[in-house]
Amino acid sequence: MTKATSIDAVQQMLAEQNYVCGRALATVVFLSLRLGRPLFLEGEAGVGKTEIAKAIAAALGRRLIRLQCYEGLDASSAVYEWNFPAQMIAIRTAEAQGNADRDILNRELFGPDFLVERPLLQAMRPDENGAPVLLIDELDRTDEPFEAFLLEALSDFQVTIPELGTIKAPEPPIVILTSNRTREVHDALKRRCLYHWVDYPDFAREIEILHARAPEAADRLSREVVAFVQHLRTEDLFKKPGVAETIDWAKCLLALDVIELSPQVIADTLGAILKYQDDIQRIQGSEAKRILDEVQASLETA
Repeated sequence: MTKATSIDAVQQMLAEQNYVCGRALATVVFLSLRLGRPLFLEGEAGVGKTEIAKAIAAALGRRLIRLQCYEGLDASSAVYEWNFPAQMIAIRTAEAQGNADRDILNRELFGPDFLVERPLLQAMRPDENGAPVLLIDELDRTDEPFEAFLLEALSDFQVTIPELGTIKAPEPPIVILTSNRTREVHDALKRRCLYHWVDYPDFAREIEILHARAPEAADRLSREVVAFVQHLRTEDLFKKPGVAETIDWAKCLLALDVIELSPQVIADTLGAILKYQDDIQRIQGSEAKRILDEVQASLETA
C-alpha cells in the first residue's frame, strides 16, 4: 500500500480515481489501511460510500469483491454453496458407468470442483496482487443473525465449510461496510470498525466532484446544477437527491446539449434527480421556477 503513506497521499490517490473527498474521510481511510481495520461508512444514499471502495481498489490495483446485502441474506449465501445441478449430473454419470462407489463419490461431490464461492469466501483466498477490497454494501438491509455471523467472520478473517474445514485468509482483506441507516447496526459490529459519517458535500466540494466526474460540463451549468440540487435538499422531499444524482443530471443535460437551466429543461429532466412521483409533482411547475430564480439570483451575487 505504498500509495497510502500519509493522509495527503490518500487524498491524492483517491483524486487520481476522480474521487474527491475531504481530509476527515481521507484520514479514516488512511487509518483503516494502516491499521488493517474494517471501515464502516454511514450516510444517505448516493453520497459516495460505495464509490470509495471502487476508488481504493482501483488505486491500489486490488480486486474488488462486492457483497450486496438484502433482506434474508444468510451465511451460506454470503460464503458458499454447492453446485447442485452439476452434482446431480456427476451422480447420474457415475451410476451409468457402474462406478458409483459411495465414499469416493461423496468426497468428489463435496470437493473444490463443485464448490461455488460467494463473496466472503472469495475474499479469504490468496491473490497475487495482494488482499482484495471486500465491499459489504448496504449492511442495514440484513438482519441481526447475519450481523452476528459477520462479526465472527471479520474478527478472525476465516470461514468454516463443514465438508472442507476452516479456510483462513493468508492476508486480511481491506473491508469496507456501508449503511444507508434504514436501521441501526449493532454496536458490537461497529466497535470492530473505524467509523465515518459521509455527509452531503458543501457547494465548493460538490463542484469539484462534478468537474471530476463530468469535466465537459461548462462552469455556469455546473454551478447551476449543484446549486439547484443543494436547494432541493432543503425541501421537504421523500428522497433527497445525492451526489450520484447530481452527476447523473449533469450528464443528462450534456446529452441534451443544454448550456443553462430553464424551467422547461428542469421539467423534462426531473426524473434524473428525483426518484419518487410525489417529489416530482411537488417540484414541477412554479415551484421549480421559484427555486431556479433563487439559485440564479444567488449565483449572480456570489
